[in-house]
Amino acid sequence: QNTPIGKKLAALARRMRERIDDYLRFAHDPHHCPFDNNPAEREVRMVKIRQKISGAMRTLTGAEHFCHLRSYLATATKHGINLYDALVQLTSGRPWIPAIS
Repeated sequence: QNTPIGKKLAALARRMRERIDDYLRFAHDPHHCPFDNNPAEREVRMVKIRQKISGAMRTLTGAEHFCHLRSYLATATKHGINLYDALVQLTSGRPWIPAIS
């Protein structure tokens, strides 16, 4: 436990003991609290990959267009809409819009 890794593991174990309810919250109600935060991370992954490849967005307008398109496609995916169909509708001037619930 005197090694840097041992100290980190001990600190993790202490935090888990102190906050066990937080760590296991997903086990009590899996529908209310997801097991991980991957859906949120997936939403921003493409932006980060694009930044890595090109270094940055070239213009603010280009960044806004990219984010609008990513948001549109992510929302369509969550609603079970075929992405090709959503893009065809968008480019035909009649974009798919989710129903208000």
